Amino acid sequence: MTAEFLEAKALSRDFAPRLSVGDRIAALFGGAVETRALRAVDDVSFTIARGETLGLVGESGCGKSTLGRMIAGILPPTRGTVMLEGAPVMARGRKVTTRIQTVFQDPYASLDPRMLIGKTIAEGPLAHRMIAKADATAFAARWLETVGLDGDHAARYPHQFSGGQRQRVAIARALAMAPEMLVCDEPVASLDVSIQAQIINLFLRLRGELDLTMLFISHDLGVVRHLSDRVAVMYLGRAVELGPSAQLYQAPRHPYTHALISAVPKLKSGRSRFAAIAGEVPSPLDPPSGCVFHPRCPLSVARCRVERPPPRVLGDRIVACHRAEEMPDVLRPAASA
Repeated sequence: MTAEFLEAKALSRDFAPRLSVGDRIAALFGGAVETRALRAVDDVSFTIARGETLGLVGESGCGKSTLGRMIAGILPPTRGTVMLEGAPVMARGRKVTTRIQTVFQDPYASLDPRMLIGKTIAEGPLAHRMIAKADATAFAARWLETVGLDGDHAARYPHQFSGGQRQRVAIARALAMAPEMLVCDEPVASLDVSIQAQIINLFLRLRGELDLTMLFISHDLGVVRHLSDRVAVMYLGRAVELGPSAQLYQAPRHPYTHALISAVPKLKSGRSRFAAIAGEVPSPLDPPSGCVFHPRCPLSVARCRVERPPPRVLGDRIVACHRAEEMPDVLRPAASA
């Protein structure tokens, strides 16, 4: 993990909210209709080194999946760029590389229920002329065996597999395109805990065997800690902290990161204290001024309410917090709390 492989620079993504029936009628007759864009991702930048796994965590609705889709070239950014070894991932709103592939959360939704598994796996390589049509059956069987399934299963349909098996098929389909990087969008969230462990171990094995770079998106901090070299934490569309996995979990430098880690169940005897984050996540249609976390932050001061904290380097960390250096000892030891 030395050379910079992927660079996401100042990525933002806005969505125009749907107008209500009343607003549409008013607009039809020339009435003034106020529309505000929903900013799902707001000026996020980071790099990923070749062979590295970057974990991306945060509460539901914080923009993780939207960011992952921009990295994968599925969704064009409103602003910003994604570069893979100096070349753009998208051009004119379209993905222009097969070097990044995606594994989605729900394998049943991402697999065509009317297509045989073997054809699903071979479809992309055939379209890009990576294999000959005569070799498609053997090619699909080989990738099924790589992910721990029987090669003969290529003649089955998705509904004939369990959830964990379908996710293995989805992984085989992504790997069949010979990618150098995988974007994994909560790939174990819909699976039973025992099956989650199997799929996580599969990712670990494939990462080593195929020298894969990965962006692993999850709301499960335990899973991310197990898989990732570094972790990025998002809140309301913004990246608030990024750093090495072990160090970030041991001594978070942002109050939101501390709150997330403190909420992870721990296997230890004795009493443990749990304090939920005060307040509710603000609406992304009307985010707070200054630091977006200030309405819920126990360290918030007047400056936090008016001045947006820029990301800055603090040792091994990049943190967007005015008081990162002042994090009191009572907030620091999240891993041992």
